[in-house]
Amino acid sequence: MKVLRILIPVLILGLIGGAIYYFTQGTETKQAKDLLTSVKKGEFRIHVNATGELQAKRSIKVMGPQGMRTVQVYQTTISDLVPEGTIVEKGDYVASLDKTELSTKVKEAQTEIDRIMTQLDQAKIDTAIEMRSIRDDLINLKFSMEEKKLQVEQSQFEPQMVIRQAEIELEKADRDYAQLEQKLILTKEKSEAKISEIMTNLTKFQLKMNQLREVGSEFDVVAPADGMVIYSRSWDGSKVTEGAQIRAWDPVVAELPDLSDMISKTFVNEVDISKVQKGQDVKIKVDAFPDKEYTGQVIQVANIGEELRGYDAKVFEVIIQMIENDSILRPAMTTSNEILTYTFPDVLHIPLEALQSDSLVYVYKQDGNSIVKQEIITSESNDNEIIIEYGLNESDQIYLSTPEGTENMKMNYIPEEVKSTYKRELTQAREKRLEEARAKAQSVKEESIQTESGGGGGFIIF
Repeated sequence: MKVLRILIPVLILGLIGGAIYYFTQGTETKQAKDLLTSVKKGEFRIHVNATGELQAKRSIKVMGPQGMRTVQVYQTTISDLVPEGTIVEKGDYVASLDKTELSTKVKEAQTEIDRIMTQLDQAKIDTAIEMRSIRDDLINLKFSMEEKKLQVEQSQFEPQMVIRQAEIELEKADRDYAQLEQKLILTKEKSEAKISEIMTNLTKFQLKMNQLREVGSEFDVVAPADGMVIYSRSWDGSKVTEGAQIRAWDPVVAELPDLSDMISKTFVNEVDISKVQKGQDVKIKVDAFPDKEYTGQVIQVANIGEELRGYDAKVFEVIIQMIENDSILRPAMTTSNEILTYTFPDVLHIPLEALQSDSLVYVYKQDGNSIVKQEIITSESNDNEIIIEYGLNESDQIYLSTPEGTENMKMNYIPEEVKSTYKRELTQAREKRLEEARAKAQSVKEESIQTESGGGGGFIIF
């Protein structure tokens, strides 16, 4: 029993120690193994990844009132809007706009018209009274003139002084009659001018009232064609929905996109834009349907960068044409775009983690039982790997991180004449790819695509 009591603890300790040794040694072996990787040979693809948003290449804009500025209504609110995705036919209701400001202007115009009508009636009455008074004075003056004529005739046998007095009074009556006739003419002209001025003012406000009513009839917005209603976006990128304001200079309420021809609008970081050009092929995945993959082609690359909210650096707008047509695709769906900038068919390549550099570019290579620093010549890279032009062979074992004891490690240098040769060949290869890129870009049809930011063409330098 004593022996068992002693042996059991010893066995347990031995098992525990063995387990610790096994697992620690296994982990160390695995970690050491994970530090090494093989140089691979095969197809090497350079691509740029960018997130985009689906848009219709062409769409019909559903517009609010076009004459808002003419009636000095510079903005209004969408009080009601059909749900996004609603299928409408031409003439169907789409939205209604708040008429509060318009109604106020209609009331003001009507008040002014009523005031002018009252002014017109008063002017007509005043003119009628004044003209009647002058006509009555003319009639009375005409009787007075007849009387003066009789007096002249009766004074023929009177002294010359009496005759002359009668003639003077007749002449004065004739002059008064002529002056009164002239006054009648001037009064009539004055009244006509005053009424004409009032009528002009009245016509002005009646025209304004007609414009207000015509614009007001457009505050109930209808579809200009058949299609699916998609909410448009304002200048800051936000959707125009119920409660949003539309402005007189851009009264777009919604859009009716052509879903048979879609594009993905994306923005590429300024670091990667030099790799992107028209004509490049694109793999497109729609986040809403992760199992589906579509093909596309770059058809437009902006020449000028811009600063957008949510991006740390300047970005360039890139328009990608969707090749396939799929009825499940809708505007505003998010896409993941992989733009293939170039494919090298059969080259050596290694992970970027293995690359070391100071004054030279090199890797740590396993050479038998030792490790050496191997200088290398590289060319193009993608997000994960880089092409090796010289210095390594297929299946060479290299380290992904710096191994221990590198201070006195041997360096295998590449001869200068080899470097010069490869530099010249790489330059020629880049020029050749540039020519190919130019030819492919020229084969892409120039199209004017209206988007929320500017765009343009461009090509890549490899």
